[in-house]
Amino acid sequence: MSITTDAPRPTKPSWLADWRPEDAGFWQSTGKRLAWRTLTITTLNLTLAFIVWFLVSALVVRLPAIGFDLSTSQLFWLAAMPGLAGGTLRIIHTFLVPLYGTRKVVTLSTLSLLIPAVGWFFAVQDPATPFWVLMVLAFLAGLGGANFSSFMPSTSLFFPKRLQGTALAIQAGVGNFGVSVVQFVTPWVIGFALAGSLLGDAQSLTRPSGETVPIWLQNATAIYVPLIVVFGVAAFFMLRSVPVRANFREQLDIFREKHALNMTLLYIMTFGSFSGLSATFPLLIKQIYGGLEGAPDPLAYAFLGPLVGSAARVIAGPVSDRLGGARVTHWAGIGMLLSAIAVTFFTAPTSIAEFPYFVAAMLLLFFFSGIGNASTFKQMPMIFPPRQAGGVIGWTAAMAAYGPFAVGLMLGYALDWFGSFNAFFYWAAFFYLVCIGINWWFYARKGAEKPC
Repeated sequence: MSITTDAPRPTKPSWLADWRPEDAGFWQSTGKRLAWRTLTITTLNLTLAFIVWFLVSALVVRLPAIGFDLSTSQLFWLAAMPGLAGGTLRIIHTFLVPLYGTRKVVTLSTLSLLIPAVGWFFAVQDPATPFWVLMVLAFLAGLGGANFSSFMPSTSLFFPKRLQGTALAIQAGVGNFGVSVVQFVTPWVIGFALAGSLLGDAQSLTRPSGETVPIWLQNATAIYVPLIVVFGVAAFFMLRSVPVRANFREQLDIFREKHALNMTLLYIMTFGSFSGLSATFPLLIKQIYGGLEGAPDPLAYAFLGPLVGSAARVIAGPVSDRLGGARVTHWAGIGMLLSAIAVTFFTAPTSIAEFPYFVAAMLLLFFFSGIGNASTFKQMPMIFPPRQAGGVIGWTAAMAAYGPFAVGLMLGYALDWFGSFNAFFYWAAFFYLVCIGINWWFYARKGAEKPC
Protein backbone atom coordinates (compact mmCIF):
# COMPACT_ATOMS: atom_id res chain seq x y z
CA MET A 1 0.00 0.00 0.00
CA SER A 2 1.41 3.37 -0.98
CA ILE A 3 0.47 6.19 1.38
CA THR A 4 -0.39 9.25 -0.65
CA THR A 5 -2.81 12.16 -0.48
CA ASP A 6 -3.99 14.90 -2.79
CA ALA A 7 -1.79 17.38 -0.91
CA PRO A 8 1.45 18.51 -2.58
CA ARG A 9 4.36 16.16 -1.96
CA PRO A 10 6.54 17.54 0.85
CA THR A 11 9.91 18.84 -0.31
CA LYS A 12 11.61 19.47 3.05
CA PRO A 13 14.33 16.97 4.07
CA SER A 14 12.40 16.06 7.22
CA TRP A 15 9.59 14.59 5.10
CA LEU A 16 9.95 11.22 3.39
CA ALA A 17 9.31 11.37 -0.35
CA ASP A 18 7.83 7.87 -0.51
CA TRP A 19 6.40 5.47 2.07
CA ARG A 20 4.93 2.03 1.24
CA PRO A 21 4.97 -0.19 4.35
CA GLU A 22 2.56 -2.74 2.84
CA ASP A 23 4.96 -3.32 -0.09
CA ALA A 24 7.08 -6.30 1.03
CA GLY A 25 10.09 -5.29 -1.04
CA PHE A 26 10.03 -1.69 0.13
CA TRP A 27 9.55 -2.78 3.72
CA GLN A 28 12.57 -5.09 3.69
CA SER A 29 14.88 -2.72 1.82
CA THR A 30 13.94 0.61 3.36
CA GLY A 31 10.88 0.73 5.58
CA LYS A 32 11.74 -1.79 8.28
CA ARG A 33 14.93 -0.09 9.46
CA LEU A 34 13.43 3.39 9.55
CA ALA A 35 10.20 2.24 11.20
CA TRP A 36 11.95 0.49 14.06
CA ARG A 37 14.37 3.38 14.55
CA THR A 38 11.43 5.77 14.73
CA LEU A 39 9.64 3.47 17.17
CA THR A 40 12.70 3.35 19.43
CA ILE A 41 13.17 7.13 19.57
CA THR A 42 9.52 8.01 20.01
CA THR A 43 9.07 5.30 22.64
CA LEU A 44 11.91 6.76 24.73
CA ASN A 45 10.30 10.19 24.41
CA LEU A 46 6.88 8.78 25.28
CA THR A 47 8.28 7.11 28.40
CA LEU A 48 9.64 10.46 29.53
CA ALA A 49 6.27 12.07 28.77
CA PHE A 50 4.48 9.57 31.02
CA ILE A 51 7.04 10.22 33.76
CA VAL A 52 6.22 13.93 33.72
CA TRP A 53 2.47 13.28 33.43
CA PHE A 54 2.42 11.14 36.59
CA LEU A 55 5.04 13.11 38.49
CA VAL A 56 2.34 14.84 40.53
CA SER A 57 0.93 11.50 41.76
CA ALA A 58 4.32 10.74 43.31
CA LEU A 59 4.67 14.20 44.85
CA VAL A 60 1.26 14.80 46.42
CA VAL A 61 1.56 12.04 49.02
CA ARG A 62 4.70 13.77 50.37
CA LEU A 63 3.54 17.40 50.35
CA PRO A 64 1.58 17.40 53.66
CA ALA A 65 4.49 15.73 55.45
CA ILE A 66 6.91 18.53 54.50
CA GLY A 67 4.67 21.36 55.63
CA PHE A 68 2.14 21.97 52.83
CA ASP A 69 -1.29 22.71 54.35
CA LEU A 70 -3.51 20.70 51.97
CA SER A 71 -6.81 18.92 52.62
CA THR A 72 -7.63 15.43 51.32
CA SER A 73 -9.91 17.00 48.70
CA GLN A 74 -7.12 19.31 47.52
CA LEU A 75 -4.71 16.36 47.24
CA PHE A 76 -7.18 14.47 45.04
CA TRP A 77 -7.66 17.61 42.92
CA LEU A 78 -3.90 17.89 42.42
CA ALA A 79 -3.72 14.22 41.41
CA ALA A 80 -6.64 14.74 39.02
CA MET A 81 -5.47 17.90 37.24
CA PRO A 82 -2.82 16.26 35.00
CA GLY A 83 -5.59 14.03 33.68
CA LEU A 84 -7.81 17.00 32.85
CA ALA A 85 -4.94 18.65 31.02
CA GLY A 86 -3.76 15.45 29.35
CA GLY A 87 -7.20 14.72 27.92
CA THR A 88 -7.80 18.30 26.77
CA LEU A 89 -4.38 18.73 25.19
CA ARG A 90 -4.59 15.29 23.57
CA ILE A 91 -7.54 16.55 21.53
CA ILE A 92 -5.15 19.07 19.97
CA HIS A 93 -2.40 16.49 19.51
CA THR A 94 -4.83 14.22 17.65
CA PHE A 95 -4.58 16.49 14.59
CA LEU A 96 -0.93 17.58 14.71
CA VAL A 97 1.00 14.86 12.84
CA PRO A 98 -0.84 15.22 9.49
CA LEU A 99 -0.34 19.00 9.79
CA TYR A 100 3.29 19.28 10.93
CA GLY A 101 4.87 15.83 10.69
CA THR A 102 6.45 13.44 13.16
CA ARG A 103 9.82 15.15 13.64
CA LYS A 104 8.53 18.61 14.52
CA VAL A 105 5.70 17.35 16.73
CA VAL A 106 7.81 14.91 18.74
CA THR A 107 10.69 17.37 19.17
CA LEU A 108 8.62 20.32 20.39
CA SER A 109 6.32 18.15 22.50
CA THR A 110 9.26 16.65 24.34
CA LEU A 111 10.97 19.98 24.98
CA SER A 112 7.69 21.40 26.35
CA LEU A 113 8.06 18.99 29.29
CA LEU A 114 10.70 21.35 30.68
CA ILE A 115 7.94 23.72 31.78
CA PRO A 116 6.28 21.49 34.43
CA ALA A 117 9.56 19.81 35.40
CA VAL A 118 11.28 23.10 36.23
CA GLY A 119 8.11 24.55 37.77
CA TRP A 120 7.67 21.70 40.24
CA PHE A 121 11.40 21.81 41.02
CA PHE A 122 10.95 25.25 42.58
CA ALA A 123 7.41 24.79 43.96
CA VAL A 124 8.11 21.82 46.24
CA GLN A 125 10.91 23.73 47.98
CA ASP A 126 8.50 26.30 49.40
CA PRO A 127 5.56 25.08 51.57
CA ALA A 128 4.06 28.55 51.24
CA THR A 129 3.46 28.01 47.51
CA PRO A 130 -0.23 28.89 46.96
CA PHE A 131 -2.63 26.07 46.11
CA TRP A 132 -3.57 27.76 42.83
CA VAL A 133 0.07 27.70 41.74
CA LEU A 134 0.24 23.99 42.52
CA MET A 135 -2.94 23.48 40.48
CA VAL A 136 -1.45 25.31 37.49
CA LEU A 137 1.70 23.21 37.69
CA ALA A 138 -0.40 20.04 38.01
CA PHE A 139 -2.28 21.08 34.88
CA LEU A 140 1.00 21.72 33.04
CA ALA A 141 2.18 18.22 33.94
CA GLY A 142 -0.59 17.15 31.57
CA LEU A 143 1.66 18.24 28.69
CA GLY A 144 3.27 14.83 29.14
CA GLY A 145 -0.04 13.05 28.84
CA ALA A 146 -0.92 14.96 25.68
CA ASN A 147 2.00 13.59 23.67
CA PHE A 148 0.45 10.14 23.40
CA SER A 149 -2.21 11.31 20.95
CA SER A 150 0.36 12.42 18.39
CA PHE A 151 3.10 9.86 19.02
CA MET A 152 0.87 6.79 18.64
CA PRO A 153 -0.92 7.83 15.42
CA SER A 154 2.50 8.63 14.01
CA THR A 155 3.75 5.13 14.82
CA SER A 156 0.71 3.53 13.18
CA LEU A 157 1.74 5.19 9.90
CA PHE A 158 5.20 3.65 9.93
CA PHE A 159 4.22 -0.04 10.16
CA PRO A 160 2.22 -2.45 7.96
CA LYS A 161 -1.12 -3.54 9.39
CA ARG A 162 0.12 -7.01 10.29
CA LEU A 163 2.66 -5.46 12.72
CA GLN A 164 0.70 -2.49 14.02
CA GLY A 165 -0.67 -4.33 17.04
CA THR A 166 2.85 -5.30 18.09
CA ALA A 167 4.42 -1.91 17.35
CA LEU A 168 1.71 0.09 19.12
CA ALA A 169 1.75 -2.27 22.10
CA ILE A 170 5.52 -1.94 22.44
CA GLN A 171 5.42 1.83 22.24
CA ALA A 172 2.47 2.31 24.55
CA GLY A 173 3.50 -0.47 26.93
CA VAL A 174 7.08 0.74 27.33
CA GLY A 175 5.82 4.33 27.48
CA ASN A 176 3.41 3.33 30.26
CA PHE A 177 6.40 2.08 32.24
CA GLY A 178 7.11 5.76 32.83
CA VAL A 179 4.33 5.69 35.42
CA SER A 180 6.11 2.97 37.38
CA VAL A 181 9.48 4.64 36.92
CA VAL A 182 8.40 7.92 38.52
CA GLN A 183 6.62 6.20 41.41
CA PHE A 184 9.53 3.78 42.01
CA VAL A 185 12.40 6.24 41.58
CA THR A 186 10.90 9.12 43.57
CA PRO A 187 11.18 7.58 47.07
CA TRP A 188 14.82 6.70 46.38
CA VAL A 189 16.05 9.87 44.69
CA ILE A 190 14.55 12.26 47.23
CA GLY A 191 16.50 10.59 50.03
CA PHE A 192 19.85 12.26 49.44
CA ALA A 193 21.43 15.47 48.17
CA LEU A 194 21.71 14.77 44.45
CA ALA A 195 24.24 17.51 43.73
CA GLY A 196 25.16 18.86 47.14
CA SER A 197 23.55 22.23 47.75
CA LEU A 198 23.47 23.03 44.04
CA LEU A 199 19.87 21.86 43.66
CA GLY A 200 18.60 23.46 46.86
CA ASP A 201 18.29 22.69 50.55
CA ALA A 202 16.56 19.73 52.13
CA GLN A 203 13.02 19.78 53.48
CA SER A 204 12.03 18.22 56.80
CA LEU A 205 9.60 15.31 56.42
CA THR A 206 7.59 14.25 59.46
CA ARG A 207 6.77 10.55 59.50
CA PRO A 208 3.57 9.16 61.11
CA SER A 209 5.69 8.13 64.10
CA GLY A 210 6.68 11.76 64.66
CA GLU A 211 10.25 11.23 63.51
CA THR A 212 11.67 14.00 61.31
CA VAL A 213 14.04 13.20 58.43
CA PRO A 214 15.55 15.33 55.65
CA ILE A 215 14.41 14.82 52.05
CA TRP A 216 15.12 16.61 48.78
CA LEU A 217 11.75 16.49 47.00
CA GLN A 218 13.03 18.71 44.17
CA ASN A 219 15.27 15.82 43.06
CA ALA A 220 12.12 14.04 41.84
CA THR A 221 11.91 16.51 38.95
CA ALA A 222 15.54 17.60 38.59
CA ILE A 223 16.75 14.19 37.39
CA TYR A 224 14.53 14.35 34.31
CA VAL A 225 15.51 17.82 33.05
CA PRO A 226 18.70 16.71 31.23
CA LEU A 227 16.88 13.70 29.77
CA ILE A 228 14.18 15.97 28.35
CA VAL A 229 16.82 18.05 26.59
CA VAL A 230 18.73 15.02 25.23
CA PHE A 231 15.63 13.18 24.01
CA GLY A 232 14.19 16.31 22.41
CA VAL A 233 17.40 16.99 20.49
CA ALA A 234 17.65 13.33 19.43
CA ALA A 235 14.12 13.50 18.00
CA PHE A 236 15.02 16.55 15.94
CA PHE A 237 18.08 14.97 14.33
CA MET A 238 16.91 11.34 13.95
CA LEU A 239 13.22 11.43 13.03
CA ARG A 240 11.51 11.86 9.68
CA SER A 241 7.85 12.38 8.74
CA VAL A 242 5.57 10.13 6.67
CA PRO A 243 3.96 11.91 3.68
CA VAL A 244 0.41 11.75 5.00
CA ARG A 245 -1.04 15.24 4.91
CA ALA A 246 -4.52 16.46 5.78
CA ASN A 247 -5.86 19.77 6.97
CA PHE A 248 -7.92 20.10 10.13
CA ARG A 249 -11.30 19.95 8.38
CA GLU A 250 -10.43 16.79 6.46
CA GLN A 251 -9.53 15.03 9.70
CA LEU A 252 -12.97 15.67 11.21
CA ASP A 253 -14.49 12.90 9.09
CA ILE A 254 -13.74 10.39 11.88
CA PHE A 255 -16.62 11.84 13.89
CA ARG A 256 -19.11 10.61 11.31
CA GLU A 257 -18.10 7.03 12.11
CA LYS A 258 -20.06 5.22 14.83
CA HIS A 259 -17.13 2.88 15.29
CA ALA A 260 -15.02 5.85 16.38
CA LEU A 261 -17.46 6.34 19.28
CA ASN A 262 -17.46 2.62 20.07
CA MET A 263 -13.68 2.42 20.17
CA THR A 264 -13.55 5.56 22.31
CA LEU A 265 -15.73 3.86 24.92
CA LEU A 266 -13.62 0.71 24.80
CA TYR A 267 -10.39 2.64 25.25
CA ILE A 268 -11.87 4.64 28.13
CA MET A 269 -12.67 1.28 29.73
CA THR A 270 -9.07 0.11 29.38
CA PHE A 271 -6.66 3.05 29.35
CA GLY A 272 -9.01 5.37 31.21
CA SER A 273 -9.01 2.86 34.05
CA PHE A 274 -5.26 2.27 33.82
CA SER A 275 -4.31 5.95 33.86
CA GLY A 276 -6.90 6.97 36.43
CA LEU A 277 -6.01 4.25 38.90
CA SER A 278 -2.28 4.78 38.32
CA ALA A 279 -2.65 8.42 39.36
CA THR A 280 -4.77 7.66 42.43
CA PHE A 281 -3.35 4.31 43.62
CA PRO A 282 -0.93 5.97 46.10
CA LEU A 283 -3.73 8.06 47.59
CA LEU A 284 -6.05 5.04 47.73
CA ILE A 285 -3.48 3.10 49.73
CA LYS A 286 -2.94 6.05 52.05
CA GLN A 287 -6.66 6.72 52.61
CA ILE A 288 -7.73 3.08 53.07
CA TYR A 289 -4.78 1.62 54.97
CA GLY A 290 -2.84 4.67 56.18
CA GLY A 291 -4.60 4.82 59.54
CA LEU A 292 -3.88 1.23 60.54
CA GLU A 293 -1.03 0.04 62.71
CA GLY A 294 1.93 -0.88 60.50
CA ALA A 295 0.54 1.21 57.62
CA PRO A 296 2.45 0.74 54.33
CA ASP A 297 4.33 3.46 52.47
CA PRO A 298 2.04 4.13 49.47
CA LEU A 299 4.93 4.66 47.05
CA ALA A 300 6.49 1.35 48.05
CA TYR A 301 3.55 -0.42 46.39
CA ALA A 302 1.89 2.07 44.04
CA PHE A 303 4.42 1.52 41.23
CA LEU A 304 3.41 -2.15 40.99
CA GLY A 305 0.04 -1.38 39.39
CA PRO A 306 1.39 0.61 36.42
CA LEU A 307 4.25 -1.89 36.12
CA VAL A 308 1.90 -4.85 35.80
CA GLY A 309 -0.40 -3.00 33.41
CA SER A 310 2.47 -1.83 31.21
CA ALA A 311 4.03 -5.29 31.01
CA ALA A 312 0.63 -6.79 30.14
CA ARG A 313 0.25 -4.27 27.32
CA VAL A 314 3.59 -5.21 25.77
CA ILE A 315 2.81 -8.94 25.95
CA ALA A 316 -0.77 -8.57 24.69
CA GLY A 317 0.27 -6.79 21.47
CA PRO A 318 1.63 -9.88 19.65
CA VAL A 319 -1.16 -11.99 21.16
CA SER A 320 -3.74 -9.60 19.68
CA ASP A 321 -2.00 -9.75 16.29
CA ARG A 322 -2.36 -13.53 16.44
CA LEU A 323 -5.82 -14.01 17.97
CA GLY A 324 -7.57 -10.79 16.96
CA GLY A 325 -8.01 -7.64 18.98
CA ALA A 326 -11.75 -7.97 19.60
CA ARG A 327 -11.47 -11.42 21.13
CA VAL A 328 -8.71 -10.30 23.49
CA THR A 329 -10.65 -7.14 24.42
CA HIS A 330 -13.67 -9.29 25.29
CA TRP A 331 -11.80 -11.36 27.87
CA ALA A 332 -9.89 -8.34 29.17
CA GLY A 333 -13.20 -6.59 29.85
CA ILE A 334 -14.55 -9.58 31.76
CA GLY A 335 -11.36 -9.70 33.81
CA MET A 336 -11.66 -5.99 34.63
CA LEU A 337 -15.28 -6.39 35.70
CA LEU A 338 -14.51 -9.23 38.11
CA SER A 339 -11.41 -7.46 39.46
CA ALA A 340 -13.31 -4.23 40.18
CA ILE A 341 -15.88 -6.16 42.20
CA ALA A 342 -13.11 -8.01 44.06
CA VAL A 343 -11.52 -4.72 45.17
CA THR A 344 -14.68 -3.75 47.07
CA PHE A 345 -14.17 -6.57 49.58
CA PHE A 346 -10.96 -4.94 50.89
CA THR A 347 -11.74 -1.21 51.07
CA ALA A 348 -12.91 -1.21 54.71
CA PRO A 349 -10.11 -3.11 56.43
CA THR A 350 -9.99 -3.90 60.12
CA SER A 351 -6.30 -4.85 60.07
CA ILE A 352 -3.24 -4.55 57.87
CA ALA A 353 -3.57 -8.29 57.14
CA GLU A 354 -6.11 -7.42 54.44
CA PHE A 355 -3.67 -5.21 52.56
CA PRO A 356 -2.09 -7.98 50.41
CA TYR A 357 -5.54 -8.97 49.15
CA PHE A 358 -6.38 -5.37 48.28
CA VAL A 359 -3.12 -5.02 46.34
CA ALA A 360 -3.72 -8.35 44.57
CA ALA A 361 -7.20 -7.30 43.44
CA MET A 362 -5.89 -3.95 42.23
CA LEU A 363 -3.03 -5.60 40.35
CA LEU A 364 -5.50 -7.86 38.57
CA LEU A 365 -7.45 -4.77 37.52
CA PHE A 366 -4.23 -3.19 36.22
CA PHE A 367 -3.28 -6.44 34.45
CA PHE A 368 -6.52 -6.78 32.50
CA SER A 369 -6.63 -3.07 31.69
CA GLY A 370 -3.12 -3.39 30.22
CA ILE A 371 -4.22 -6.29 28.04
CA GLY A 372 -7.21 -4.28 26.84
CA ASN A 373 -5.00 -1.29 26.11
CA ALA A 374 -3.07 -3.38 23.59
CA SER A 375 -6.01 -5.21 22.04
CA THR A 376 -8.07 -2.07 21.38
CA PHE A 377 -5.11 -0.53 19.55
CA LYS A 378 -5.00 -3.64 17.37
CA GLN A 379 -8.69 -3.17 16.55
CA MET A 380 -8.51 0.43 15.38
CA PRO A 381 -6.04 -0.01 12.46
CA MET A 382 -8.13 -2.98 11.30
CA ILE A 383 -11.41 -1.03 11.34
CA PHE A 384 -10.22 2.22 9.73
CA PRO A 385 -7.92 3.17 6.79
CA PRO A 386 -4.44 4.49 7.75
CA ARG A 387 -5.10 8.23 8.03
CA GLN A 388 -8.45 7.76 9.79
CA ALA A 389 -6.95 5.10 12.06
CA GLY A 390 -4.35 7.61 13.20
CA GLY A 391 -7.05 10.17 13.98
CA VAL A 392 -9.19 7.65 15.85
CA ILE A 393 -6.19 6.45 17.86
CA GLY A 394 -5.42 10.04 18.81
CA TRP A 395 -9.03 10.89 19.67
CA THR A 396 -9.72 7.77 21.73
CA ALA A 397 -6.45 8.34 23.57
CA ALA A 398 -7.50 11.92 24.29
CA MET A 399 -10.81 10.87 25.82
CA ALA A 400 -9.21 8.09 27.87
CA ALA A 401 -6.57 10.49 29.14
CA TYR A 402 -9.27 12.14 31.22
CA GLY A 403 -8.99 9.00 33.36
CA PRO A 404 -6.84 10.55 36.11
CA PHE A 405 -9.17 13.54 36.31
CA ALA A 406 -12.40 11.54 36.26
CA VAL A 407 -11.21 8.76 38.55
CA GLY A 408 -9.68 11.23 41.01
CA LEU A 409 -12.88 13.24 41.23
CA MET A 410 -15.17 10.21 41.39
CA LEU A 411 -13.14 8.56 44.13
CA GLY A 412 -13.15 11.81 46.09
CA TYR A 413 -16.91 12.22 45.73
CA ALA A 414 -17.54 8.55 46.53
CA LEU A 415 -15.70 9.01 49.82
CA ASP A 416 -17.46 12.32 50.61
CA TRP A 417 -20.98 11.15 49.74
CA PHE A 418 -20.93 7.50 50.77
CA GLY A 419 -18.01 7.28 53.16
CA SER A 420 -16.44 4.56 51.03
CA PHE A 421 -14.68 4.15 47.70
CA ASN A 422 -16.91 1.19 46.80
CA ALA A 423 -19.46 3.33 44.96
CA PHE A 424 -16.79 4.13 42.38
CA PHE A 425 -15.85 0.50 41.83
CA TYR A 426 -19.51 -0.56 41.48
CA TRP A 427 -20.04 2.13 38.85
CA ALA A 428 -16.83 1.05 37.06
CA ALA A 429 -18.01 -2.58 36.99
CA PHE A 430 -21.31 -1.52 35.39
CA PHE A 431 -19.47 0.57 32.78
CA TYR A 432 -17.20 -2.39 31.98
CA LEU A 433 -20.28 -4.57 31.46
CA VAL A 434 -21.71 -2.09 28.93
CA CYS A 435 -18.40 -1.94 27.05
CA ILE A 436 -18.11 -5.74 26.95
CA GLY A 437 -21.53 -5.83 25.28
CA ILE A 438 -20.57 -3.20 22.69
CA ASN A 439 -17.35 -4.98 21.81
CA TRP A 440 -19.01 -8.39 21.55
CA TRP A 441 -21.87 -7.15 19.34
CA PHE A 442 -19.90 -5.07 16.85
CA TYR A 443 -16.51 -6.80 16.76
CA ALA A 444 -16.12 -10.12 18.60
CA ARG A 445 -19.19 -12.27 17.89
CA LYS A 446 -19.65 -14.50 14.88
CA GLY A 447 -21.18 -12.38 12.10
CA ALA A 448 -20.10 -9.10 13.72
CA GLU A 449 -20.29 -5.94 11.62
CA LYS A 450 -16.54 -5.28 11.85
CA PRO A 451 -14.73 -8.45 12.94
CA CYS A 452 -11.24 -7.47 14.05
